[in-house]
Amino acid sequence: MSDQKLTFDDFQPGLRFALGPRSITAAEIIDFAREFDPQPMHLDEAAGRASILGGLAASGWHTSALFMRMMAESFLLNSFSQGAPGVDFMEWRKPVLAGDTLSGHSTVMETRQLRSRPGIGMVKFRHEVLNQKAELVCRAENSIMFVMRETLEKTA
Repeated sequence: MSDQKLTFDDFQPGLRFALGPRSITAAEIIDFAREFDPQPMHLDEAAGRASILGGLAASGWHTSALFMRMMAESFLLNSFSQGAPGVDFMEWRKPVLAGDTLSGHSTVMETRQLRSRPGIGMVKFRHEVLNQKAELVCRAENSIMFVMRETLEKTA
């Protein structure tokens, strides 16, 4: 792929983008939890160990936010992304614990041009985020809209 920003035309089924790595600290988990999900297992190591999570654990929403940042750094910030209409599904498969390092990949599943929005194409992705033990911690699927190359060429 070139150094130019990605357009819809660059996304083909099977194309895979690496995510991460991104390490998570106890302080980050607690800060996020205080602000957005103040449950005991996200705020206190002892409470986390006493829970089914087995330690100070990131909220699933925190895991999703970390995944989003990894996806942005991997390919979204270097693209003509137009946003997403939603998330088809997101699963939090294993807890993300303080000290974990996350990585993974986003894979293009399918693409299609939008009839309702000429010059825009929809790309469906499957995302998998793993911890340092190669255990799946999060899986998601969603579609993202991208500008088509011909649209950019017409405005240049």
